[in-house]
Amino acid sequence: MIVGMGLDLCEIDRIASMIEKWDTRFTERVFTDGEREYASNKSQPAQHFAARFAVKEATLKALSVPRGLSWREMEVVGGGGRPPTLKLTGVAKKAADALGIVHFHVTISHAANMAVAVVIAESA
Repeated sequence: MIVGMGLDLCEIDRIASMIEKWDTRFTERVFTDGEREYASNKSQPAQHFAARFAVKEATLKALSVPRGLSWREMEVVGGGGRPPTLKLTGVAKKAADALGIVHFHVTISHAANMAVAVVIAESA
């Protein structure tokens, strides 16, 4: 049964500006080591950072924005040749457990200056 759903649209140029202005202060605060490694190794890193940011925002919506959650407690795993999945820790994991979530469906896309993500939270 679907217990939560989130959708987010993120401007790639906005994320590129944040990276240019704040560099690692931004990326280390928002993204996990794995996400930074994945996006940084792409020819257009801001596009991939924006897509992951959109997943994080969509996840917040699917979880009804729990208090105290850290950006790094939501990690997008996969990409390239593998479908994206979501790994939660800390407050994010506790919020998902409280809602009875057993699986997240994640989809990401980007075109021109926009990245979009949809997250569907499913319970047993």
